[in-house]
Amino acid sequence: MKQFGKVAVLLGGTSAEREVSLNSGNAVLNALIAAGVDAFAFDPAERALSELKASGVDRVFIALHGRGGEDGTIQGALEFMGIPYTGSGVLGSALAMDKIRCKQLFQSAQLSTAAFAVVDAKAGFDAANIINEFGKVMVKPSHEGSSIGMAQAETAEQLTDALNNAFKYDDQVLVEQWITGREFTVAMLGNEALPVIEMVTPRGFYDYEAKYKVNSTEYHCPAALSDAHTQQLQIMATHAFALVGAQGWGRVDAMQDENGQFYLLEVNTVPGMTEKSLVPMAAKAVGVTFEQLVVRILEQTL
Repeated sequence: MKQFGKVAVLLGGTSAEREVSLNSGNAVLNALIAAGVDAFAFDPAERALSELKASGVDRVFIALHGRGGEDGTIQGALEFMGIPYTGSGVLGSALAMDKIRCKQLFQSAQLSTAAFAVVDAKAGFDAANIINEFGKVMVKPSHEGSSIGMAQAETAEQLTDALNNAFKYDDQVLVEQWITGREFTVAMLGNEALPVIEMVTPRGFYDYEAKYKVNSTEYHCPAALSDAHTQQLQIMATHAFALVGAQGWGRVDAMQDENGQFYLLEVNTVPGMTEKSLVPMAAKAVGVTFEQLVVRILEQTL
């Protein structure tokens, strides 16, 4: 483990996902220390980033979620300082974090994704027209993760409320046609797509509460899919991951409608990393422990 030198685990930060990031970062830190790595916690919300260079850090494990940590900002700063870091680079991080650009890339590459509209806070919107075109919709702030600011809407009034709430987080909002069906995720480790996970929640969709607050969410890994459907989804996820320029490790979310058609939702370049999170769950299904997983991710910086 001495090959890694001094490792800073970046956690916390200033985004709306700070609490989740602290949980992920501490889990990663404990696993690295248990593996014999000289690692310590570094919260950029509490310390100047310049202290990384001054403290002689050899590499960084990024466990920051959301803006500032997952959108290319911290990646650019580390590039400038010449410090190797885990996960995707500046471009891959920025594109994956932007749900609208991500969807436009899927569309241009003819990868299956739900129909959508883009609503800009400064341009105004006609909620009735959007509902008439798409029916039930999902509203998503373009640059938030962990389902923050997301809501479903079936009427113009509900959509107006959902958009006004989403505008608290972002000036641009993605309005996606609702897909009734099953929700899946594919974890990526290097160039390998790990076993597919299905998330089942009674909450209507896999929202923040379903992810972090309640015990009613069920996880099936590997998912109960045919071999053909499993392979199809893993190939789609691999293409999507490469398309946005993501690398190292991450997660690709998707849905399957009632007719068996898959639709890509988004790419996550720094997904949750507690021992109960989805990427560790998929790794465990192929015999990789949490400790081994974080070391393998860190090895990508060598």
